[in-house]
Amino acid sequence: MAVAAHIAEKLPARRAPLRFGAFRQESEHARALEQVRNWTRESLTLADDDTVLVSEVACARPGCPPLETVVTFWTGGTERHWFKLFKPVAEVVFDDLPPAWLKDALYAADPVDGACC
Repeated sequence: MAVAAHIAEKLPARRAPLRFGAFRQESEHARALEQVRNWTRESLTLADDDTVLVSEVACARPGCPPLETVVTFWTGGTERHWFKLFKPVAEVVFDDLPPAWLKDALYAADPVDGACC
């Protein structure tokens, strides 16, 4: 413990706490994530017990937008589906989401490795 305290004394003071984008908790960001989650349920006519996960991720590949929104959802408890929206979650509007008739085409049979869009 004494070594850790000694090291901490030598480190310069931080101006702000460390922050990782994946863990942002600002209320506007949280509201945007919830709005996209609700719109996904509405647009794809998902059941109340279907799980929907909305994430905003950074992309460093050439040609990628700096931030994109990834939506993953499970139907029937086990069937995983996903799609991307090539914009930050705060800029997503209802019309960006796929329609219900496209839901089956969003099925992800194999694990997604991110090698493609």
